[in-house]
Amino acid sequence: MSNKNIKKSLLSKIRNYFIAGIVVLIPIGITLYLTLFIIKISGNLIPKEINPNNYLPFDIPGLEILIALFLITIIGWISLSFIGRKFFDLFNNILKKIPILRTIYSAIGQMTESFTNTDNKQKSVVLFEYPRKGIWAVGFATKENQGIIRDKVNQDLINVFVPTTPNPTSGFLLMIPKNDVIYLDVSFEQASKFIVSAGTTNIN
Repeated sequence: MSNKNIKKSLLSKIRNYFIAGIVVLIPIGITLYLTLFIIKISGNLIPKEINPNNYLPFDIPGLEILIALFLITIIGWISLSFIGRKFFDLFNNILKKIPILRTIYSAIGQMTESFTNTDNKQKSVVLFEYPRKGIWAVGFATKENQGIIRDKVNQDLINVFVPTTPNPTSGFLLMIPKNDVIYLDVSFEQASKFIVSAGTTNIN
């Protein structure tokens, strides 16, 4: 391999690593930033006259966190309302016009929608043999593969996200033959608890 090809391959790998880093860090960073921001401002949302911390000889620990959790819940409720949907649709359309963020945001949005869709919650948890026969793994079926990969192998495939333990936000993607996938009649939450606990809790 010539020096030119080696340099091109190296730059390609660096670019792919950079994009992968962005994909991992953006949702984590945004979540942490917004949570810390809400916690910071939530302490100022309670008027001093009714703030119990101003009258007690000690501060109530976690008061700001409780307020932040309440605000996050309210934001979630607003996002499901008619006006909230219109606002977030506008926000989504703006993000989808930004070149790099468009790809990342769309992928994250599709994955989140797949896992939070109430119609698919009972259908997304799957059992399959991996990494070899006789060893079983639990994953989340995200979608039936309808692209060029399915056409190339001439086989019905299911895209399965396999989360890692104990951090289920990372993992890897497998494309498994449809006949090799066993759907479990359990909720997404039950399967997530099983994975996060490293198998110390059972799936009922």
